[in-house]
Formats: sequence, C-alpha cells, structure tokens
Amino acid sequence: MGVTALQPIENVRLDRDQLQVLYRQLGPVGADKVLNHALEELASLLVEVPADYRAGRFDRVQAGARALAAVAQQVGMITLARVARDAAALALGYDGAAFGAVVARLERIGDRSLVAVWDMGDPPG
Repeated sequence: MGVTALQPIENVRLDRDQLQVLYRQLGPVGADKVLNHALEELASLLVEVPADYRAGRFDRVQAGARALAAVAQQVGMITLARVARDAAALALGYDGAAFGAVVARLERIGDRSLVAVWDMGDPPG
C-alpha cells in the first residue's frame, strides 16, 4: 500500500468587470498604477499571512487576511477575497484543522490569482 500525495488545483475567478471599471474610471495609466500597487500588496500579504500563521501570530493573520480580502476584492480577485475572508474568520476561532487548511488554500489560490492577472495581458476593455 502506498501513500498518494494530493496536489489540489482549483480554478480562480477574476471579475473582469471590476477591472474594466478601474480602467474606465482611472484611465489606463491610473488603473495600471492601482493594479500594480495592489499586486505588490497582495504578494507581500501572501508571504506575511502564512508566515504569521506558522509563527502562531493569529491576531496578525486575521488582520492580514482582512487586508488581503479588501485588496483582492478591489481588483476583482473574487476567489482570493473569499478565501482570505475565510482565513480571517477562522484566525481567532477554535478549529485548528480548518484554519490550517484554509491558510494552505489561501497560499495556493493567491499564487494562482496573481498568475491569472499577469496572464491576462492587455487591460480589459
């Protein structure tokens, strides 16, 4: 009998309409600046939140996950925002197994979401 390592892969949802709103309201240059800043912030939070989890700083996980959810929502990363809200909700709770699973999922979804935005190429229009 062997052990099978599972590699969960999920699709991520991007709200292209939200990105279109940013480009309409701010123009290409302004929207690019907002999007680039958001991606930098998300990348930073996607490092900090799991590190805080591993260090047992659950109050910081909650704050970081809330910030992550807000930024992800702003740029149309629907799946990432939802998973970050789940992590924030579990951060100060008592379900350690669920919390660990959601933080791991946050890392996977976060990486895939950043790649999905970069892979979009040209701004939505």
